[in-house]
Amino acid sequence: MKKIVSFVLGLAMAWMVSAQIQDPVKWSFTVKDLNENMSELVFTAQLDPGWHLYSQHTDPNGPFPIAFEFTPSADYKRVGGVSEPKPHEEFDKDFNCTVRSFEGRVVFRQKIERRSTKDFKVGGTFSYQLCNNGSCIAPDDRDFSFSVKGAKATATDNAAASAVAEADTAVADLQEAEDSAAAIAATPVANVADSTATAADQPEKKKDSLLVIFLLALLGGVLTMFTPCVFPMIPMTVNFFMNSTDNKKASRRQAWFFGFSIIFLFAVLGAILTLVFGPEALYFIGTHWVPNLLFFIIFIIFSLSFFGLFEIKMPERWINKSDEQADKGGLLAPFFIALTTVLVSFSCTGPILGAALVGLSTSTTDRWVSLITMLGFGIGFAAPFTLLAMFPSVLKNMKSGGWLNTVKVVFAFLELAFGLKFLSMADLYCHWHLLDRETYLALWIVIFGLLGLYLLGKLKFKGDEDLEHIGVVRLFLAIIDLAFVVYMIPGLWGAPLKAISGFLPPMTTQDFNIERSIEEQGATVVYDGSAMGTEALPADRKYADRLQSPAGYHGFFDLEEAKAYAKKVGKPIFIDFTGHTCNNCREMEHLVWSDKDVKAIINQKFVLCELYVDEQQIELPEAEWITDDKGRVLKTLGKRNLYYEKSMFNMNAQPYYVIIDADGKVLTKENYQYDRDVQKFIAYLNEGLSNMK
Repeated sequence: MKKIVSFVLGLAMAWMVSAQIQDPVKWSFTVKDLNENMSELVFTAQLDPGWHLYSQHTDPNGPFPIAFEFTPSADYKRVGGVSEPKPHEEFDKDFNCTVRSFEGRVVFRQKIERRSTKDFKVGGTFSYQLCNNGSCIAPDDRDFSFSVKGAKATATDNAAASAVAEADTAVADLQEAEDSAAAIAATPVANVADSTATAADQPEKKKDSLLVIFLLALLGGVLTMFTPCVFPMIPMTVNFFMNSTDNKKASRRQAWFFGFSIIFLFAVLGAILTLVFGPEALYFIGTHWVPNLLFFIIFIIFSLSFFGLFEIKMPERWINKSDEQADKGGLLAPFFIALTTVLVSFSCTGPILGAALVGLSTSTTDRWVSLITMLGFGIGFAAPFTLLAMFPSVLKNMKSGGWLNTVKVVFAFLELAFGLKFLSMADLYCHWHLLDRETYLALWIVIFGLLGLYLLGKLKFKGDEDLEHIGVVRLFLAIIDLAFVVYMIPGLWGAPLKAISGFLPPMTTQDFNIERSIEEQGATVVYDGSAMGTEALPADRKYADRLQSPAGYHGFFDLEEAKAYAKKVGKPIFIDFTGHTCNNCREMEHLVWSDKDVKAIINQKFVLCELYVDEQQIELPEAEWITDDKGRVLKTLGKRNLYYEKSMFNMNAQPYYVIIDADGKVLTKENYQYDRDVQKFIAYLNEGLSNMK
């Protein structure tokens, strides 16, 4: 009897220990034959309730996306990339970007062309990050394998079969819709209501989102009327309709056709972007460093042009041909006048539309966003011209003058400032560290400071008139601008500047943070009378030049270094298993670590060691490579840290906190996971300190 009891208890303990390793997703791999030599590889994920993984196309500044890597083989050829269903989109305040994720049952598909007549296997690896409301599981490589039948068709049929496969895309899309419906059906009863509500709300949310985009684009089109490229064309355009015919009815008909022609031209451009590029291409344009760097250069060129260094025009040949067609009369005349108007206004509308489309491409995967944006902008752009052509007497109250050049110069400053956003995106993508947060802020402070001086009449550019005095409107604009400059100044010392945080590089790129600087110099920071100090840590700590601790903290990034230092100073080690893409880790840092008592205890009583489990950019020297229990050689810092967490503590989720002594002995009964209760966290820290004594 005792043996049976011992056996049962042993099984229970083993189950409790193994239960710490979380695996909230089950994968299945199947092959679907499309025709004689084309197949579709189907990756099906069934996520536990509350867990989600991230789209391949989520923002690079956000969590870790799912990524597939196929082993090269002569037996097959991939047709396109891995397709996925439409993800759930939500703006995440911690990552400061739009995050795209999946829940429930998710199906990924990859078409292949079979080139071998013998049966073969398609293998590879894929990695992904899983999160719920309390923890995240760091990305780790996982193997996949598909058994595929050999092709029946001959090699000469391959080209035709590839075309057939592309035609099957619609069928695959329909299947993805069925899979989404099946996901709701497979959801446990407790979540059926929520899932159904979400599915029901989705069309309404999409409708509202597109309506907002349309209205903003419409407003942008109207406002371009007051740009220096468009405003001078209004009298010339309207004058044509006034003098083209004595018949007012015919003149108004031409004005209507002129307006619809402008809308048609913008809509055609939007349709081309929608049908040819689609959301994936727009996502690439919005996130990859090459197009972002290109947009930065374009913005700088337009800014220099607005400042008066040179003038940008569409090719004269295009404009002249359009003018020639306009002289022929009839309905062709208003169409080609519309085309001329669009071409001439390009130097002002181009940067505005380009920035809007790029920004929208990173915030939504809806493929209709380009068409909706261009259609709204076209209507807004055409409306003032059409109305003034129908009621030309209004022109008498509209006078051009020096104010147009002022608008042009203001646009130049704005182009210069917002162009830095594109350079920042490229900088973050490539880790150049050219435009860290304080550098970015310094440039914005100077740019908007000069804009304020210009509005006050202290600076003068080519084309500006002499100012004897400034108007009330200009004065108030200068006050708003200079107040904005003052608001940005504390950001140079680490202030969050939440109102413009979406335009700024992440806080982790801030080289100078006053709180961190004081601690690095071994000084004392006082919180409501509670003094807190930290001893100076070695300046040559491993990876300190690549990784950073949360604001107000200072620690190690290599466990062996931390152990050696802890033994020297006689303190316990507080291990923080964290990740760059761990949203719950950021929440703990913002809501718990920011508490003054928590900060004082960790900085004074512990040696902090942060182990990033998703750091794949730092490669270890060969002497530090390790081999895991599957025989894989781990060559990066992140993979080694994750293996340490799994092998020593049987845990693969983050955040995860462990308190050990210099010899590696755990000092608490239980380790700490995601829990935002500050007092509970402090009690955990105190338990580790008391057991150290």
